[in-house]
Amino acid sequence: MIALFNVHRHYLALRDLIGFLIQHHLLIFELAKREISDRYLGQVFGLFWTLVHPMIMMLVYVFIFAFVFRSKFGGTYELPLDHTTYLLAGLIPWIVFQDAITKAGTVMFGHANLVKQLVFPVEVLPIKGVFASLVTQIIFLTMLITYVLVKNGALPWTYSLLPLLLLLQTMTMIGVSYILSALSVYFRDIKDFIQIFSFSGLFLSPIFYLPSSMPEAARPILYLNPLSCMIWSYQDALYFGRFEHPWAWVVFAFLSVSVLIIGFRFFRKLKVMFGNVL
Repeated sequence: MIALFNVHRHYLALRDLIGFLIQHHLLIFELAKREISDRYLGQVFGLFWTLVHPMIMMLVYVFIFAFVFRSKFGGTYELPLDHTTYLLAGLIPWIVFQDAITKAGTVMFGHANLVKQLVFPVEVLPIKGVFASLVTQIIFLTMLITYVLVKNGALPWTYSLLPLLLLLQTMTMIGVSYILSALSVYFRDIKDFIQIFSFSGLFLSPIFYLPSSMPEAARPILYLNPLSCMIWSYQDALYFGRFEHPWAWVVFAFLSVSVLIIGFRFFRKLKVMFGNVL
């Protein structure tokens, strides 16, 4: 009975969140657009930096791992495409996820004046950072699709699953952003933990290397990392062209819905004291 009751509460929370997104979608869109434009306001190159920063990071990683280390990738059934595609398939969603949670760690303090207004729907603040980050991902995915199409002459059918992956990733980022933004109000060290996770998590995810190349004793780290399922799902769609990790899709879908609901409920439970703490 308790389990059923909890499922019912989760359903109600999900329904409330969907209704909230529909009701405030224009506000979320405007805030996300403003965040993108205000981030580099007054700078000579302006919005150009929204692309340059992550692009330079990706080019450095590609140069080091694909050209300096010269890993032999591609041309076989097991590894159909080149190493650059393998790197970018995992690196693009990771960079966007990292950007979204970094924003979540400071969003409440950055908009303290809005949080203290009783009539303002503070639930939009973590969401607008997620949608602002997704703009970068869509641009880079477009570049990756163009690269694969030019280099190979065709795209695997699994590229049609990208909308599903973007939806699952968006749900995950919104849920995690809700949790981190709520915690950051009470624990200001959250942003430092996010920085540590962003650095270490990058190398503890299957982005630069194949899991088989990792020492067997250390491989459980990959499976304990919840973001590995997201990375494997993207690699299946963008690199392997098949369900190389079918179980990762199931886990990713389950986690995305669970984190979204839990994060939304967690945020709403703690938000009542935001104005007093800030």
